[in-house]
Amino acid sequence: MASPSPCFLLVLIVTLMAAAEAVEAETTASSPAGKKTYIVRVDHRAKPSVFPTHAHWYGSASFSGGGADPLPLLHVYDTVFHGFSASLTQARAAALATHANVLAVLEDRVRRPDTTRSPQFLGLRNQVGLWSDSDYGSDVIVGVLDTGVWPERRSFSDRNLGPVPSRWRGTCETGPGFPASLCNRKLIGARFFSKGHDAAFAAGGGGINETVESRSPRDADGHGTHTASTAAGRHVFQASMSGYAEGIAKGVAPKARVATYKVCWKGSGCLDSDILAGFDGAVADGVDVISVSIGGGDGMASPYYLDPIAIGSYGAVSQGVFVASSAGNDGPTSMSVTNLSPWLTTVGAGTIDRNFPADVVLGDGRRLSGVSLYSGKPLAGSMYSLVYPGRSSGLSASLCVENSLDPKLVAGKIVICDRGSSPRVAKGLVVKDAGGVGMILANGASNGEGLVGDAHVLPACAVGSAEGETIKAYATSAASPTVTIQFKGTILGVRPAPVVASFSGRGPNGLTPAVLKPDLIAPGVNILAAWTGASGPTGLESDGRRTEFNILSGTSMACPHVSGAAALLKSAHPDWSPAAIRSAMMTTASLDDNLRRSVTDESTGRPATPFDFGAGHLNLDRAMDPGLVYDLSDQDYVAFLCAVGYDAKTVQVITHAPAACPARKPAMEDLNYPSISVAFNGAAAAANQSKRVRRTATNVGAGAGAVYQARVEMAAGQGLSIAVKPRKLVFTAGARRQSFAVTVTAAAEAAIGGVGARYAYLVWSDGEHEVRSAIVVSWMQPL
Repeated sequence: MASPSPCFLLVLIVTLMAAAEAVEAETTASSPAGKKTYIVRVDHRAKPSVFPTHAHWYGSASFSGGGADPLPLLHVYDTVFHGFSASLTQARAAALATHANVLAVLEDRVRRPDTTRSPQFLGLRNQVGLWSDSDYGSDVIVGVLDTGVWPERRSFSDRNLGPVPSRWRGTCETGPGFPASLCNRKLIGARFFSKGHDAAFAAGGGGINETVESRSPRDADGHGTHTASTAAGRHVFQASMSGYAEGIAKGVAPKARVATYKVCWKGSGCLDSDILAGFDGAVADGVDVISVSIGGGDGMASPYYLDPIAIGSYGAVSQGVFVASSAGNDGPTSMSVTNLSPWLTTVGAGTIDRNFPADVVLGDGRRLSGVSLYSGKPLAGSMYSLVYPGRSSGLSASLCVENSLDPKLVAGKIVICDRGSSPRVAKGLVVKDAGGVGMILANGASNGEGLVGDAHVLPACAVGSAEGETIKAYATSAASPTVTIQFKGTILGVRPAPVVASFSGRGPNGLTPAVLKPDLIAPGVNILAAWTGASGPTGLESDGRRTEFNILSGTSMACPHVSGAAALLKSAHPDWSPAAIRSAMMTTASLDDNLRRSVTDESTGRPATPFDFGAGHLNLDRAMDPGLVYDLSDQDYVAFLCAVGYDAKTVQVITHAPAACPARKPAMEDLNYPSISVAFNGAAAAANQSKRVRRTATNVGAGAGAVYQARVEMAAGQGLSIAVKPRKLVFTAGARRQSFAVTVTAAAEAAIGGVGARYAYLVWSDGEHEVRSAIVVSWMQPL
């Protein structure tokens, strides 16, 4: 099997070590008796006619090797993927890998799941624009792969919706506490997948805890309900989370239909084999859009042929289904973006113009800004003693991990806790159990000034790194330090916004830098959406509060905004391909904030780059009419995979059908992507280097005839020369597609003072439309 060119396999050792530490032993799913769960990719065309179905073939003695026991099949895949999953010994998995009709054997892994105002912030308006023109996404079906759904929420009401689309082939699976009657004309389907999970955790516990959740599509975690309602929740009046973010809650596509696929289980994550089954089921059921707010598993970028999310999403996209995925929450570290496949739309997170401020008032009168969603009894201005346990009790106490605080030290006081090691809200519970009256949660240097609100179990707020250092210095230097926290509710009209969230996964793309990732950002900070009735807003077992809505942050929250946007665009343009929909969003994305300045990076305060936000911030006010799109077909993706260096068998693992790579190896940069990423040889940076990149634009504007002129926008002193040929594209009714080439020349290192990444933009304009593509130039060191 050929390997990708080492020039393009980037390894950032620090990033990978940190990711490996974060997931520890959870990346491999182990079964009893030395078995593990495996996903087996089969050449389905080889099935002997004597077997009525592929399942019969896979379970037969002839497939399993004569006298060997029949394979213990878990899932059988036959839509986005052909093959099965099974619990096997390592020896039997190795033997299967040599089977004449087996293309690949993949070890199963555990992954983790990565509003009242955000639709308006995206440019959506009632009775005008994309909402009106798409009829609010009516009859488009959004499939959500997540932790399930709490169907009784008003966000899933089917009031005034028409019949279920006739093309729908799905079902409403039942289970304890989940009768089929819970599905309706809004929530048209609900399924759950646990066979891989059950096999993986059959020994030693750690699997499904049936005392807190049922074997049904019901959501005991809340994540899936939140993402589904963000994408397509109905209008809900008088919505809030305990008084915060009051208003009318609605999803991005409020009349779209929802189908949920429970592939993640509370506390134990999501098995690749179940995720793949979810993809298979969703496409077979007839969804138009799939939303996958699930992270990359072990934090390392697997080759596309070893990544079931990449494989499953390719099968979906090849059948016309748009797939959005989260970019991961390991920013602002470089190369932390996940879900890198070029057929996926990878979404990072930005802020919106709403915040939940809380002030920390020190005994010396200084006032420092933080954020909080605490809704209990306030401190009412009373001053309390302030203590920082990390000063005297060590690292575990500074992090406020379980059983680390001495009640004699913290009782009756407000405690400073550092972020890290344990969930933010869990630290507050530790403080409360030790007798503390409040908590100040301080960011570390790696978190910077990025803040998210939490529904704390005691009076508490989060502060940035600089404010945290100020408070710690006061607590350790003042003779009798005192403090109070003042909660200020909901503030609208915050400026600047959007800002790239510090946690949002960043580029470059660690597998194939010729594809810029993330693709774009969308609202992902402090997002209000529906919540489960099985858990409090903190998700802690001891949190007995119950709320209809909750406010969460993460790229998991950004992803369904793009899924909902895709539903609107699909409704308005049913003939558009997934690539065309993504292109429309990317080439119309915003680069400026609401101060009309360049979008900034929360972690640095400096202007963000395409490695931070991709094409920019989603702007649905313009995406419905982008003018031109960069479209892609299956053959384009096959050419890209050949360019990566995969041989025909490896390509087939991803694409179903056999693929023949051309005799002349294609260039990865020529994939017809809406952005342009050029990677030069870092070892040759002492000399000028040049690359030519080809693109084809399709006119989707209202007028068949249009003339577009090219311009390049670039800051001075970049050391780049960018030439576009031709500089004018003329479209007619008979020529709606036109090709062009972009030649990027970079000066020698000495001429530009180093070889850090450089950025520019190519804009095609007809006087009405501005079709913008980010251009990223970087220098990569060969391994």
